[in-house]
Amino acid sequence: MSAAAPALHFAAAAPELVPLPPLLTEGVVRAALLEDLGRAGDITSEAVVPADARFAVTMTSRQDGVVAGLGLAVQAFHLLDPAIRVEILQPDGMHVSPGEAVMRIEGLARPILSAERVALNFVCRLSGIASATAHLVAAARANGHARITCTRKTTPGLRALEKYAVR
Repeated sequence: MSAAAPALHFAAAAPELVPLPPLLTEGVVRAALLEDLGRAGDITSEAVVPADARFAVTMTSRQDGVVAGLGLAVQAFHLLDPAIRVEILQPDGMHVSPGEAVMRIEGLARPILSAERVALNFVCRLSGIASATAHLVAAARANGHARITCTRKTTPGLRALEKYAVR
């Protein structure tokens, strides 16, 4: 018979995280946008979305976990259009439930759609790391005095981002 999984207890408020400096993240975000959009840009949005079309969208959580990487998402949107309005509704480090609104984005549709995949990739990856870390920390606390620490085994070029998600 296996032991029951430890109950997870999340803080009511997000921990005070030191944000990643833009100097450290801008190159990674810019490289991700270049890789995703290539030389041609977002040809689908260019072909089917009117240049002056505007909309507002809400990023929501698909599952229970800890959100992380929202600053990178904001950076992705602002690199393509600094006029895009972004409101972070749940800060990095906060526990979120399925369907919970995390961020609102408003502005011209084309740059929002062009940055969307990169923004979501960063948020999903770092939130996954933050959520897995929260589970490990809860298990360590339930089983004694174990301590969870970062490793050097990270994705090339993303070490600072992935270590941020662990915190």
